[in-house]
Amino acid sequence: MRDFLATRRAKITPDMAGLPRGGGVRRVPGLRREEVAILSGVSVDYYTRIEKGDLTGVSDDILDTLARALQMTEDETAYLYDLARTARRPVRARSRSRPATSVPRQVRLLMDSMGALPVIALGGRLDVLAANALGRALFDVVYDSPTRRSAASPPNLAAFVFLDPAADEFYADLDEAAATSVRMLRAHAGAMPHDGQLVQLIGELSTRSADFRVRWAAHDVGVHRTGAKTLRHHEVGELDLGFEQLTLDSAPSVTLSAYVAEPASPTAERLQILAAWAATGAAAQR
Repeated sequence: MRDFLATRRAKITPDMAGLPRGGGVRRVPGLRREEVAILSGVSVDYYTRIEKGDLTGVSDDILDTLARALQMTEDETAYLYDLARTARRPVRARSRSRPATSVPRQVRLLMDSMGALPVIALGGRLDVLAANALGRALFDVVYDSPTRRSAASPPNLAAFVFLDPAADEFYADLDEAAATSVRMLRAHAGAMPHDGQLVQLIGELSTRSADFRVRWAAHDVGVHRTGAKTLRHHEVGELDLGFEQLTLDSAPSVTLSAYVAEPASPTAERLQILAAWAATGAAAQR
């Protein structure tokens, strides 16, 4: 809570918040604690206590006010609530729900029925838990990555992005892929603060990647729901893809990422070639 709120107020200047800058040299890049307290309508001592992680008696109304004062996004506000929920509840009462480690058969059948689109199923730690044939072919470099612990373990997108040099060729915009991975892991950490495997993953990435350490320390958080990305496949070349993240009521901890191409575009033609390549068994042999 301390680091998250401190990094959020560092991003907001007095001008952005509609506050006078005052005289003298400012010692902080963004808002001071006193200024956040004024914007939130609480005392400086009260806000300082919150920033230090003491959420005793802090209402949802106060959290909403803080989120507005610090101009948080919807995902950042959800993360703030996750942190508050964890701080308020005793250890024995905390949720014992576990992140997904597999995909139900019915979801796999659904993915296979979407055979014209590459589809992968992601867990909260960015494990690729399943893929249809075209999704497996599209992400085959991730499946073949040396960052994968064993043939039986799922590949992990964050480990691929930060630890495998092949990621620089696969992602046309590796910087955005890295930023997105960190934001999504941070969101999962808020929702599942006692996920031991996530702790291990963050520890490994922090130890082995200076880039990850810097990005993780920024406390940026977000969920990637829709957008566009360019991937470079070793067999068919560059693919300009849109994507949608689909959530399922029957498997809420699993997210389906479906990739689409504009009709009659070069990417659509290359996806057809990729599908044919995957159907020949070349992808499996690789």
